[in-house]
Amino acid sequence: MTGWAQACCDGHREPMARKIVANLQNLAQLEALTPHFRTMLWSLQTRWVQQCTNVRSDEALVAAEARRALWHSAPEALQ
Repeated sequence: MTGWAQACCDGHREPMARKIVANLQNLAQLEALTPHFRTMLWSLQTRWVQQCTNVRSDEALVAAEARRALWHSAPEALQ
């Protein structure tokens, strides 16, 4: 979770958030945990799933702004 907060770029955040979601899901399935703790883990998992969708929508907005800023596409190679 600290890695997600301190990620160097948005491209790393979504994979980290998906990994956090998977880890929370695995923890919630442990039978040794109390029902209250499992409920907390499921709640956290739901919030992290929302973070995944927020990262995607933020990336889409940034990409749309970048396309709007360019009047023409960049060349594939320079001479």
